[in-house]
Amino acid sequence: MKILMIGYFTETSKINILRQFPENWNVVIVPPGEEMLHHIEDCQVIIPEHVKVDRGLLSKAKQLKLVQTGAGFDNVDIDACTQLGIWVANAAGVNAQAVAEHVMALILSYYKNIPFLDTFMKSKRDVDQLNYTGSELEGKTIGIIGMGAVGKKVAKLCKAFDMNVLAYARSAVVQSDGFVKMTDFDNLIRNSDIVTVHASLNQQTKELIDKEVFRKMKNTALFINTARGGIVNERDLIDALKNRDISGACLDVFEVEPLPTDSELRNLSNVILTPHTAGMPDGFKFHKKRYDFFINNIKRIENGEAPESRLNQLL
Repeated sequence: MKILMIGYFTETSKINILRQFPENWNVVIVPPGEEMLHHIEDCQVIIPEHVKVDRGLLSKAKQLKLVQTGAGFDNVDIDACTQLGIWVANAAGVNAQAVAEHVMALILSYYKNIPFLDTFMKSKRDVDQLNYTGSELEGKTIGIIGMGAVGKKVAKLCKAFDMNVLAYARSAVVQSDGFVKMTDFDNLIRNSDIVTVHASLNQQTKELIDKEVFRKMKNTALFINTARGGIVNERDLIDALKNRDISGACLDVFEVEPLPTDSELRNLSNVILTPHTAGMPDGFKFHKKRYDFFINNIKRIENGEAPESRLNQLL
């Protein structure tokens, strides 16, 4: 079994990942580009981290049986895979706890000024020079866009902080434990102190959050995105932050990844940034639960079974 993982990984990450797979599997980890094309013709499984799996790429993958993604799958042409008899599966929910904890870490870091205070202490300045504002979470209203596995876990964690929880979801019925108030999108945007995105990227959600949405938010609002960068118009977000239409943002995902070194987001004092690591609690580009899920699905394919969390149905 040959598995091709396409993405940008450190050497340490590669070592950690390769240790998870059975020794008799041929696991190749390469970045997008020429080297990738040398391996694609004879691989049975692709795990695409930073590449689009479109018809052009699929035409070269003559032995491909499975495209296995993480939580997101917006980079895969599912219809083309189905037509070619290739399974597509994601790992929905596997990283939900990790992402939800990351969201809370960002919220606390922002309102408790952890990055600023850390820098202040390490600069060895006198405490009488310290000047900042902070806030408690109790009584704040968080608006959760998308109530899948991650959104529900975020809601439960917020309940522990005695926060009010509003939620918006496209599905008609979303089960909650009573402390979540389902509402419409506009009401959530206007009345939330914190707006956090936990939706998939698709045609309906692409640039869902734009300048008009930011103008409706409270100017004290904190915006959080750990889902997909494409859900937000990044230029509009930068303008809203610079104009103080919103108070700040915590971002783990971006329109272009890795985030360009010249991005204005890197220079804004009211922004906390992390490098798309919300779902990776075990180290950069590594989450053991995720790879355990991948391996189980690959074994199912080896045995002629359908994968779990499949996104298409083959005849």
